[in-house]
This record gives sequence, structure tokens and C-alpha cells, in this order.
Amino acid sequence: MAIDWPAVHREALDIFVRYLQIDTTNPPGNEKPAARFLGAVCEAEGIPVEYIETAPNREVLVARLRGDGSKRPIMLCNHTDVVPVEEQYWSVPAFAGLVQDGRVYGRGAVDMKGCGVMQLIALLLLKREGVPLRRDVVFCAVPDEEAGSDYGMAWLCEHRPDVVDVEYELSEGAAGTTRFGRQETRLFSVATNEKDICWLKLTAVGRPGHGSVPHADNSAVYLVRALQRLTDWERPLIFTPDTEAYLDRLAEAGLMPPRSDRKTVEERIRRSPELLAMFQNTLNLTMLNAGIKANVIPARSEAVIDCRLLPGQSKREWIRQVRERIDDERVEVELLSPDHGEPAAVPWDTELFRTITSVVKEAMEDAVVVPGMTIGGTDNRFLRERGIPAYGFIPCLLSPEERRGFHGNDEFLTVENLNLGCELMYEIVRRMVS
Repeated sequence: MAIDWPAVHREALDIFVRYLQIDTTNPPGNEKPAARFLGAVCEAEGIPVEYIETAPNREVLVARLRGDGSKRPIMLCNHTDVVPVEEQYWSVPAFAGLVQDGRVYGRGAVDMKGCGVMQLIALLLLKREGVPLRRDVVFCAVPDEEAGSDYGMAWLCEHRPDVVDVEYELSEGAAGTTRFGRQETRLFSVATNEKDICWLKLTAVGRPGHGSVPHADNSAVYLVRALQRLTDWERPLIFTPDTEAYLDRLAEAGLMPPRSDRKTVEERIRRSPELLAMFQNTLNLTMLNAGIKANVIPARSEAVIDCRLLPGQSKREWIRQVRERIDDERVEVELLSPDHGEPAAVPWDTELFRTITSVVKEAMEDAVVVPGMTIGGTDNRFLRERGIPAYGFIPCLLSPEERRGFHGNDEFLTVENLNLGCELMYEIVRRMVS
């Protein structure tokens, strides 16, 4: 019997709305209620679940459908935590799961509770349809991705390697889009690699004094000058095997000039911030703190810059370059983020990549599927370190407005994209396991 997709869509929307209403802002996280919510849905279907505590009120959910063992398992991985909200800049409640004008609003809608629901629906349908499984299907919902994964995937890999003993994994990191530059298209990226997180703390120390008496030893001035030098830093583009393959696929689809036209290619890359981030080590000022009172010159001033390094780029060498660019010994530079090692690349010429490509192109004949790179950090990196082809792929077509929702205000996912994502995710997983 054919799947009643309208009924599945209604079920997915109901789960999605209730999931968004669980506040898992990290810090502090408190993701246990989210793990229990998703687990209860699985348990109601007779799917075995395990709850793994990694810290107080923080749990990993593992739900598993057993296969016949003729192929190794596939993991559907998602994170339950979300980044904080500046509520005064939202025009809708951030944790109400509001459905309005075909959009589902809420922190985590695109990052990444929506994708988690798509994966969950795939798991439920495999069970209901009685699909004969050649592989185990492991649904894994983890905490703490937004703060470095020390209590999530990093913990799981260290303490429960049995859970991550899989052949393939699907998580976040890339998606489909309705535009590329100024061109309308249906372009799906599958992330096979990602940039490395390298948060840096800049600290300047000077001489405090009365605000009415200016002097040259002002820590805030040192810091501002350093930040301006970093902001004005012009750096060359760096091409990697992954991004070269990405450009070649785009050129085949007529979305980019051929790589042989290097000048035009570089001009196109520099016009798009998202594209540029795939070809450069990036830095963004995200936190700034100085001063204790309006009339006191600060003795200490601090800033945090969010740097993302291309694969193969050394943190130590990058920090050296940052210090050299600042060129001021009064400004200290130190690594703030956890150092889990550099991201490892995995192949994209695999059964999973080919399955994604065939399913997407059968659904949309004119779709373009390309291997890509995640410009942020994801939990995929921990599995790639173990040699597992861990791909970032949210199977829907995000509009520019939806893409701005990642860590932004008024985050939303359209109902249409939720429906599309559930259908594509199920078919991809079904073909991989049956």
C-alpha cells in the first residue's frame, strides 16, 4: 500500500511544532526533555531506545532498527540544542512553534530540529512499512553541538564508540537552495568536508585612569586598532580538492565559468559572502567587552573573533598570522575553542552520495547535486575522523530568507520544505537500507 503522504505531513508538522516548543538553548542546554520527547515518539512505535546521560539534564537519544547484518549500519544524526535568542529582535515568539502563512517559526527550525523531524519520520515509516533492512538504522539525537560537542558527539565517540560504529552518517551541514548568485536554480549541496572552528580571544591591557584625562596607554584603543587591522586584512583565495570538484560540477550545470577562467571565477567567488567563505579562512568579530564606567579608562579590553579555517590549515599557523597582522605585543591572542584536531576529508564517490543524487534527480529532473563544504562546524567532523563518510545534507530547498535563519532572528522553515524533506529523506534512507 502506498504511503499516505498527506497524513504523514500532518503528523510531521505536529511533531515539529511540539519539538520547537521545548527550549533547549545552549548554554545551558538542558536537552534531556527533547531527547525524551523524541524517544517517546519512537517508543510508541515499538522502536527500542536508549537514553545516555552525558551531564546533568543532558542526554543522547539512540533509537535503532535492526537489519539482517548483510551491510553495516547507517546513522541519522541530529542535535537537540539551539543557539540563544535575542527576543527583542524577533517579531514572533521564539519557542511557540508558530505556524503562520505556510511557515513554521521557532529557534531551531532550520538548525536543526526540522531536519531531526525529517530523520525521525524516515525511521517511523521504515518500521510501519515493514521494510526489510539490510543495515541497522541508528537515529541519534545529541546535545551540545552548538557549544563544541563536549557533552554530545565528542563525548559519545570517546565513551560509547559502539554507537558510532557505522558505515555512513547523515546530519546537517548543507541543503538545497533556490538561488545561486543571481540565478534561480534547484541546487543541492552535500557537505563532505567542513571548516575548522578556531575561536580566538584578543586581550589588551593598558593603564586605567580618569576619563577626563586622555593618555596613550588605553587598552580599548589598542584593541580597536587590532580589530581594524584584522577587518581590513586582504587574503588570497585557497582552492582545495573539495571546492575544485564543487566548482567543476557548477560549471557543468552552467552556474559558474570553468575553472580555467580563473579571473572570472575569483570575481564571482568574491561577490558572494557564503561562497567566499568556502575559499578563505574567515574571521568575524562576535564579542566585545571593555570598561567598567563612563569616566574610567579601561585597564583591560577583550574581544572574541570567530575564525573558521579551511581543511588542511593549521590553527597554530593561523594564530601566528593573526598575531603578525595585528603587529602589537600589547594585544594577546589565545585559542578559545576546544581543539579536537583538524577536520578530516571523506570521499564523495560513495553509495550514499550516489543514492542522494539519484533520489533528488528523480524528484526534480533539473536539480543539480554537488559535493560541498560546510563553512560552519558540525558533529560530522567527529565521525569523519574515524574514516566514516559523514555527510551534511538537509533535503529541502531553502530560500535565502530561510538560510538567514541559521543563528538569526525569526528563524523559520516552510511547511512545504518540511514535507519535501520528509519525502526525500525517507526515500534516500529506504534505498540505502533495503
